[in-house]
Amino acid sequence: MFNLPNILTLIRILVIPILALVFYLPVNYAHLVAAILFALACLTDWLDGYIARSFKLSTRLGAFLDPVADKLMVSTVLVLLVGEPQFQFISLHSAVYAMPVAVITIPAAIIVSREIIVSALREWMAEIGKRTSVAVSNLGKIKTAIQMLALIVLLYCDATTNALIVIMGYVLLYVAAVLTIWSMMIYIKTAWPEMKDQ
Repeated sequence: MFNLPNILTLIRILVIPILALVFYLPVNYAHLVAAILFALACLTDWLDGYIARSFKLSTRLGAFLDPVADKLMVSTVLVLLVGEPQFQFISLHSAVYAMPVAVITIPAAIIVSREIIVSALREWMAEIGKRTSVAVSNLGKIKTAIQMLALIVLLYCDATTNALIVIMGYVLLYVAAVLTIWSMMIYIKTAWPEMKDQ
């Protein structure tokens, strides 16, 4: 059923290729616009959930589409950032320092891997009728908020961005990666009794 929350979720999915296109535009405000698009998409993520809960508009289609939209957004932005040459260098006090690609690739790989593992775990738990056992936790919500903030900051950054802002984006991304591992372990611990009996 295509109610308002589901339409907002679909819009979030449709924004993804537009965001990627804008990110690569050869204009000096490209990254700013990409960051704004991503921030608005994050806002619709909160808004569609709020509307669905407040007006009892939750549907099975929405329950499927919402996490898919989130994972597509996050994965796409991480790919954009990992492939962005500017993150291989950082300027401090008029000096330019080389940055190992791994600095941004490692947390990106951790986040994407976690999403795949937890999605597979939820699907498997749903098959055995234990889907609610691995529902989204408060830690997962905190992780998502920090992760989204990190991606907004890093999308905004370009070659002219103050190094402190870039570093803040890195720090937030690493905090998100740590919380990602932590929340994944909680999911696995919750599901372990069912897993070992199979």
